[in-house]
Amino acid sequence: MSASNNRIFVAGHNGMVGSTLVRQLQKTPSVTLVTASHKELDLTDQAAVQTFFRAQKIDQVYLAAAKVGGIHANNTYPADFIYQNLMIEANIIHAAHLNDVQKLLFLGSSCIYPKMANQPMTESALLTGTLEPTNEPYAIAKIAGIKLCESYNRQYGRDYRSAMPTNLYGPNDNFHPENSHVIPAMMRRFHEAKEAGANEVVVWGSGKPMREFLHVDDMAAACEHIMNLDSKTYEANTQPMLSHINVGTGVDCTIMELAETLADVTGFSGRLVFDTSKPDGTPRKLMDVSRLKALGWQACIPLKEGLTSTYAWFLKSQEQLRG
Repeated sequence: MSASNNRIFVAGHNGMVGSTLVRQLQKTPSVTLVTASHKELDLTDQAAVQTFFRAQKIDQVYLAAAKVGGIHANNTYPADFIYQNLMIEANIIHAAHLNDVQKLLFLGSSCIYPKMANQPMTESALLTGTLEPTNEPYAIAKIAGIKLCESYNRQYGRDYRSAMPTNLYGPNDNFHPENSHVIPAMMRRFHEAKEAGANEVVVWGSGKPMREFLHVDDMAAACEHIMNLDSKTYEANTQPMLSHINVGTGVDCTIMELAETLADVTGFSGRLVFDTSKPDGTPRKLMDVSRLKALGWQACIPLKEGLTSTYAWFLKSQEQLRG
């Protein structure tokens, strides 16, 4: 069944990923989008989720809902991260099955791979080594989501797929100064330094680690592409117990290069200072996206272009806050 005649439930539609999926799916006029805010539906409540699915007659699900956060949040609230994420995905996937929803796409994260995985990270690296300790509970929950999808496929003949995006950025990102990810945190820092007329910006670490970044609009386009692949093509490029697909650009840059690009995009003309007393983290985290390319999709938004449009969105959102 194509997306053109479907009622599609986007779980987590208020987050950066979910809201972008909504924008992407709205491009098809005959799609009816189904959404529910946290106030309307607690996804950790099994009975409430079952009632919602029975009432809504859903055809497809994009499962973007999750409890997310940076290293500090993951370290401070590990029980919350594993419990809430396990409940959300188990409740939605099981309710989808019970209500005969044949197609579902589960959104995971690149943190599912072992801390010391070979670079670039292939899908087959899953479960081959020890996870990064700081976000292990979150990663375990995301791995469980992949295995839930695969298990319902194997036992019940469902068509539940999993996409694992790399580091995402874009509109509706979290720009909180303490608990945001690297791009929004640095973008805000450069913006505030420019506004204050500061002559330098301090960047944590040596600037040498390499990271991959994907614009959230590219992520949404990739997810729709993966969801709408015919079963024969999807199955020919995956395995029943190794069915997830990496979603990324296949290109990385150093943190120093990222900082230089952000300085340019935000108009900060001072100097960059790298605080080598702060940890660098993993030297490199790059996704192998050859499986996705074989399925006919690749990213098209260059990093500088994506950062420029994200900064424009950030400025607009700051104006609205002041207004």
